[in-house]
Amino acid sequence: MEWITELLLPGNTSIAATLVLYSFVIAAGIYLGKLKIAGVSLGVTFVLFMGILMGHFGYEVDESTLKFVREFGLILFIFSIGLQVGPGFFSSFKKGGVTLNGLAVLAIVLNVAIVVCIYYFGNVNDISALVGVMSGAVTNTPGLAAAQQTISQMGPEGAAQANLMASGYAAAYPLGVIGIITAMFVIKGIFRIKIDDEIAQIEAEREDSQLKPFMMTIEVTNQLVDGRTLVQLHDIIECNFVVSRLMTTSGEMVIPKSSTVIHVGDKLFIVASMQDADKFRSVLGEEITMDWEETPTPVYSRRIVITKSEYNGVAIGSLRLHKGYRLNATRVNRAGVDLLASPGLRLQMGDRITVVGDLEDIDRLASRLGNSLKRLDQPNLITIFVGIVLGIILGSINIGFGMKLGLAGGPLVVAILLSRFGYKFKLVTYTSNAASMMLRELGICLFLASVGIAAGKGFADAVFNTTGMWWVIWGFVITVVPLIITGCIARAKYKINFLTIMGLFSGNYTDPPALAYANNSTAHDAPAVAYSTVYPLTMFLRVVAAQTLILLLA
Repeated sequence: MEWITELLLPGNTSIAATLVLYSFVIAAGIYLGKLKIAGVSLGVTFVLFMGILMGHFGYEVDESTLKFVREFGLILFIFSIGLQVGPGFFSSFKKGGVTLNGLAVLAIVLNVAIVVCIYYFGNVNDISALVGVMSGAVTNTPGLAAAQQTISQMGPEGAAQANLMASGYAAAYPLGVIGIITAMFVIKGIFRIKIDDEIAQIEAEREDSQLKPFMMTIEVTNQLVDGRTLVQLHDIIECNFVVSRLMTTSGEMVIPKSSTVIHVGDKLFIVASMQDADKFRSVLGEEITMDWEETPTPVYSRRIVITKSEYNGVAIGSLRLHKGYRLNATRVNRAGVDLLASPGLRLQMGDRITVVGDLEDIDRLASRLGNSLKRLDQPNLITIFVGIVLGIILGSINIGFGMKLGLAGGPLVVAILLSRFGYKFKLVTYTSNAASMMLRELGICLFLASVGIAAGKGFADAVFNTTGMWWVIWGFVITVVPLIITGCIARAKYKINFLTIMGLFSGNYTDPPALAYANNSTAHDAPAVAYSTVYPLTMFLRVVAAQTLILLLA
């Protein structure tokens, strides 16, 4: 039984003992992180505290092994985050998201400003510790990772400073989660907000939503459009729309194409944006109620899944659905969101395109596009590792003033770019939700366990004293003050709904526990929508901000 003792006791740095230590830290951390206190849990971040605990009791890992596991876990986590947020990164700057992202940027600026003030005028003058406190206060692990990786390259004291940074992060993190929720309560109290009223307001606005595809049936009554083709109709009504099906006055159902002629009495099933609905009513005729699915007809509507990589990035118009298949495409569902199937919309792996026509034609198109869900279960490892190589290269380039994106920033930027423009280089970035989550969670667990084990040895001496007390206090200030200022501006100036503000707070601090609290307390998805709107830009800027503070002040 001596071998078991050697395997489990502190001081053994063999491969077997290291694997046992990592496995225990990660498993116990994940389990304890699920426990909720007042409805809030720390989630996977508890792996960090479990690593600190084991490091405090003398467990350690060979330095080179620990560094490799930490950096590899960081790259996996950061790269998967980039692939996740990339598709929404650029669209988050469009109208509707500009205000929220502007407020998120304001909060980040205020976070950094408070850290700089503490550094120059407060009682904590170690920027490494302060950046760790800031990362913990805003519950942003990638920022911590980027700053640690940056400072570790700045000299022989880098490793010690990285451990000090981890201690500051761990000291500030718990109150960081609580501080976000506290700020929500403060804003709610200041403006005397009632959740039910906010929900009713959102529901009323959704009824008038202008964004999602809108389906309607119009009976042609305008004599001026009698005899016009659909091409001419597009010239008259200048907007994106699709005439999915057409029923003639004789009751014949046809799949219209650009040369199809419309007549008075025809019934048209139109898919367009809701904001354009009035144009069709004024130009064509009255909107009527008609159940096309229940109408006896040889025309069917089916969804086809894009699973062949050669169609990644291909525009719908280039499929020549009218001439080649006698089909109409009406909608594209991407990640649960319906998009209007305009000719210029480029398809992506995993998209579900809704087509209308004869079953034989639909089957021919399905065979061409793939329509195999099993294909989506296969991870595109080539893209992942090509992206990691490119990310490391980009992260190693000096971009001026000695600044580098590093092993955190480089893969993050490359992943964002690949997820948006990868199709142009025939790279498939689609990854199933399960595979993406697995990659991300594995990476963050390896990183947090490594950081915790390394920081655990001196954690008690660094935190449980007057300095540690100030870390906690300043961390809470860094958390709460920017949120209250941002929240007041959002509510008073821009009249933003409180549920959206809750999502803004959670996304700005990239904090899933706070989002979970917001969702559970409101039973509504509005916080999640706001969270996803600001999350991509925020994640990127948090990483850059942490690195910049180290490069300028360390």
